[in-house]
Amino acid sequence: MKIKQFTLLLITLFLFSGCDVAKQLGGAYNMTQCKYDYNSIDGLSVAGINLSKGITALQILQLTPILTGQASSIPLNFTLNMDISNPNQSAAMLHGLQYILHIDNIQFTSGTINQALNIPAGGKQMLPLTIGVDLATLLKGDTKDAVQNIVKNIAGINDQKSNVTLQIKPTLMIGNQAIPSPVYIPVHFSFGGKK
Repeated sequence: MKIKQFTLLLITLFLFSGCDVAKQLGGAYNMTQCKYDYNSIDGLSVAGINLSKGITALQILQLTPILTGQASSIPLNFTLNMDISNPNQSAAMLHGLQYILHIDNIQFTSGTINQALNIPAGGKQMLPLTIGVDLATLLKGDTKDAVQNIVKNIAGINDQKSNVTLQIKPTLMIGNQAIPSPVYIPVHFSFGGKK
């Protein structure tokens, strides 16, 4: 339903705009038709411990008291790399986006990316999302076990997959004006677990 509302907005703007604006609107609409997939996670660190190249026995010993204790802050930082495939007959474009990231039904974080994307017809491009979250906040209450499983998946040491919902709201340029989409586009994928 929300995609239809966005399409109606694009058509209305198209009727009242010039050729260049029409191209930008078409490119923004094409972003809603793209296929979004998980690619990889890079730059992983938990509480300053770099886990980018895998996790060692020593790092497990360092992390165990941090993740099971009562630490007031446990920074988790990583880059979530998304593949975006454009099946359309023309380019898919955006000039930034807002996002909300849920992993296993827990809202991890939200943010904004001020990066333009221009994916040619039939093309594919990787979109890196830099994520930073405080695990100590998420480890409180009923979400503790779920968050520990998610962290294990991010580190590549869990048996069960984590399900991700990434909601993205593209920003497009109309003339010189940045206009966010009125709707979020949901993207679903899984990662982690034993293969």
